[in-house]
Amino acid sequence: MVRINAGEYSPLFKGADGPRRIRVEAFWLDRHAVTNAQFAAFIRAEPRWAPDNIKPVFADDTYLDHWREHDPTAADGIGNQPVTNVSWFAARAYCKAQGKRLPTEDEWELAAAASETEPNGTDDAAFRARILEWYSKPAITRLPAVEDTWTNYWGVSGIHGVTWELVDDFNTALVSGESRGDAALENKLYCGAGAAAAIDPSDYAAFMRYAMRSSYRAKSTLRSLGFRCASDNKNQTVVSQ
Repeated sequence: MVRINAGEYSPLFKGADGPRRIRVEAFWLDRHAVTNAQFAAFIRAEPRWAPDNIKPVFADDTYLDHWREHDPTAADGIGNQPVTNVSWFAARAYCKAQGKRLPTEDEWELAAAASETEPNGTDDAAFRARILEWYSKPAITRLPAVEDTWTNYWGVSGIHGVTWELVDDFNTALVSGESRGDAALENKLYCGAGAAAAIDPSDYAAFMRYAMRSSYRAKSTLRSLGFRCASDNKNQTVVSQ
């Protein structure tokens, strides 16, 4: 794991009082996305999360679907590639088994704001354009090994451009507590009204992330969706920047 220092970031949408900054305390984040081999080891220890055993309430029909044709433990195959087709329930269980947890949305966004050379690359037009280019490409069938992905300032590899990544509180991103308000917030992701409510209307990549999270369900599984774990436990083995 690598340490992400405390900091602030600007979420996509303004608050009731206008633009806002969210403070995020220091935490630790997996350097790499969880791999197929790592998830297979978890399933050997926790068989109830195996494709043939998992209850339908915890995953849809495509859960670990790619394992039907590929050995998830093969280092020369998909073993070192990010695991996908995993539901939020299963990802959360995996992290818990490691003594960790899924990162919060705020933590993920703070870590993902870093470019290769700066802890906050959001003002770097070239970096933002590169993220958008990555997001706009179709999902690739063969993912790269986690060691072969680009690394940001904190030492986090492949946080953009490989898969979408789960966060623990994905379903609270657009919740206001009032049903009509929630519907209005979600509609902003799919129409021109979103630009008026956004702090930075040109940040299309952020719109794509928020739209993805708002459409996701806890049992959903996608071949373009993976995850990594986080921790605030200083006793974890970590690699500091």
